[in-house]
Amino acid sequence: MSAMPPKDESLSRRDFLSFLVKGSLAGSALLGLGTLLRFISFQSEQSPPSQYDLGVASAYPTGSRTPVPKAQAIIIHNEQGFSALSLICPHLGCTVNVNNDGFACPCHGSRFQLDGSLRNGPAGHPLTALRVEVNAANHLILYTGKS
Repeated sequence: MSAMPPKDESLSRRDFLSFLVKGSLAGSALLGLGTLLRFISFQSEQSPPSQYDLGVASAYPTGSRTPVPKAQAIIIHNEQGFSALSLICPHLGCTVNVNNDGFACPCHGSRFQLDGSLRNGPAGHPLTALRVEVNAANHLILYTGKS
């Protein structure tokens, strides 16, 4: 009997490169599929509430100006009653800062009077007035959505 030469079990360069390319393609496909599944299952943030119960109205004395950060608004209580202004600048949506003499937008420099009227731009409109009511339980309710 003639002796057969031993089989060469080593991987050829061509087979190795083919394995490497196929493995890279499979890995890329899995990453792409994972990204697609993550995109499809995306849960957007819940929209903020359109009304806020701010507690008893007596907590807001006459002459007070109380910021409500969660609603991005300010409650104003004067002799005429309650009013509210949005603290969102009508120019590009930045949150304005409350000052002693009114409101100032830190983004582009718009200024507003204490009543929310426009002092100087670039904003072209005053701050948005919001609806505020005292309900039957004597709680102050702020409405930020369209009423």
